[in-house]
Amino acid sequence: MRYESAIISVSWIPSEAVPGMMRLPFDLGPVHYDDPPGDQIGDIPALTRSGAVRFINELRAWVEVEDGWIVRHGHLGRGWIGRTKIGFGTRMFLFRAIAMRDIRPEPEASKLAVRFVQTAGGRPPLPLPRKLNRPPFVQIMPPVVWTTLGLTMKADGSSTPEVMGASPFPRHWIYDAAGKLIQKVAVTDFKSWSGDIFGERTPWGSEDSPAFVTEVETALERELSQTIMRGGTKPQIRTLPAGKTLVEQGQPGEALFLLLDGVLAVEVDGKSLAEVGPGAILGERAVLEGGTRTATLRALTPVRVAVATAEQISPEALAEVASGHRREEKP
Repeated sequence: MRYESAIISVSWIPSEAVPGMMRLPFDLGPVHYDDPPGDQIGDIPALTRSGAVRFINELRAWVEVEDGWIVRHGHLGRGWIGRTKIGFGTRMFLFRAIAMRDIRPEPEASKLAVRFVQTAGGRPPLPLPRKLNRPPFVQIMPPVVWTTLGLTMKADGSSTPEVMGASPFPRHWIYDAAGKLIQKVAVTDFKSWSGDIFGERTPWGSEDSPAFVTEVETALERELSQTIMRGGTKPQIRTLPAGKTLVEQGQPGEALFLLLDGVLAVEVDGKSLAEVGPGAILGERAVLEGGTRTATLRALTPVRVAVATAEQISPEALAEVASGHRREEKP
């Protein structure tokens, strides 16, 4: 019996992800942010050719099982390099990114399970002049983007995907063998990526970077996030260091929040009930239930949120979001 499985990462640049002066090319138009890849990943070669995403790491593997034992195994996947759209006047050009060689250590294999690992990525196609935090202190070549994925396949046909590491920038979304969105790398850090990620501080040197992974938000929240970010009224962006609270239980409040980056703990009566990552819409209970915060939201990592008003989202949509957020009522 032959079994196949996969874990796939898609790397893309969300709006508001580039800070300071570095965002000018995005704001002025030559360079673009990316639309979210979607709940279901489509044709991978077509995605990379179109310029819709930056990089894709497709770890796909197989095992053959006889009499309950794994007798053969192998890799099927690869890294895919996207194209960057650059606008000059009314014309749009596509520039292909620079691929790094895929890294595939020898799988860890036994008769009952095989663990595959694959690192894939590359460099953006355009120069990125910047100051560095260490010698040579100035760099023109852009930093490397990558993910390191793991996939453990068992003799019973089951498999377990994992994100073992990732570059601090851009955003990385994780998909399963069926192409369904299952996780997100929650933290992007352009400053760290542009200032520290070169030389030995990549998997092609001697270091990987840890990845803080969270579960995905609901499809409705993803739809509403587009309304908040692109619905006409530009939201205020707030940042919060790790350990600080965004709101506290019992306080008055009428604002809604879209978590753009980082991880927030949801605490009720001093007890942490959940951790939420990018894409989550928060604060809707106070809007619907009298203007009092029903939970404390505490930053577990540095956090960026977009602040929205209740008028931007229909009461029906807010009620549907709230119905899935009653964490204090869940066992």
